[in-house]
Amino acid sequence: MKMTMHIDEEVLDRVMKITGASTKTEAVEIALNEMARRHKMKELFSAGLGLAPDELREAFDPASLAIDDHGLAAEDSSPYGQPDPS
Repeated sequence: MKMTMHIDEEVLDRVMKITGASTKTEAVEIALNEMARRHKMKELFSAGLGLAPDELREAFDPASLAIDDHGLAAEDSSPYGQPDPS
């Protein structure tokens, strides 16, 4: 779908660098998909996945997440939208 939007250029440039997107359209699509994915994950976690809080804590392996320089967890180190290089 084609549309006109007013997007902060600095934010768009930052998203392109973070994601490795080669076009503005690709960067916007990746950002929108990531936002939808995060919302779905929030819904799933809010539902508790059918586990009691203690069971949920035991089921989670903190070593499975990488912590970046800002103290944020990341699923893997590959750029968004790109296959894992390993």
